[in-house]
Amino acid sequence: MEGGAVIRLRTVALYRPRFNSMGPGVPELFPWQVSGSYLEACNCLPICPCRRVGSRLGGRSTYGVCDFALSWRIAAGRAGTIDLSGLSVVLAGSYDDDEPGSPWRVALYVDERADPGQQSALADIFLGRAGGTSLQNFAAHIGEVYAVRPARIDLEHEPAGTGIRAGQYVTVSGVEAVFADGPVSCAIPGHDRPGTEMRAELQRVDDPPLRWDVRGRCGFLADFDYRSDAA
Repeated sequence: MEGGAVIRLRTVALYRPRFNSMGPGVPELFPWQVSGSYLEACNCLPICPCRRVGSRLGGRSTYGVCDFALSWRIAAGRAGTIDLSGLSVVLAGSYDDDEPGSPWRVALYVDERADPGQQSALADIFLGRAGGTSLQNFAAHIGEVYAVRPARIDLEHEPAGTGIRAGQYVTVSGVEAVFADGPVSCAIPGHDRPGTEMRAELQRVDDPPLRWDVRGRCGFLADFDYRSDAA
């Protein structure tokens, strides 16, 4: 399915649809809730300067441009009557600290095992179009979506073995824990969910115009719990 149809979008704006994007007659998307484990990698040096460490707030990225790969493994989830449990999502993207508003430019990879209704619900939730926690925590920063692609997604979200793979597009491997002198948190899963700072041996994204290959940069492992405004 990786080479199949691609939904191309220009911008992401908040909306409150009654139905998901499959159209009338499909189950309602709301309320929705997804929870599970989260792993990210980016091109910053660990500990990522964007993180909050203890009472110390985060700031600019190490190099002024952040190239990232984010992943969510949903242990339990539902959007209306649509079951999302056991599915996974990966988001790759980049932003420039010095560009006004620092908009994210991204590609979203949805689990190829999901049926069209599930894939549509995942895209609505993780691109922020369904509002809720995902919009508040990170998706409001998305300015342009290059593609939404079904892909085979393999995630390892365990401290003893962590990694991300989304088809031929995204690879993160060789992730190990990094010492921190206080609780470390990230805005994407939420600062109320401190996690573990990591170092990734490899982060590679190859889905033009998103393309980079970096070694020995930072990662972060935590859990997440997102929900709609009405959940």
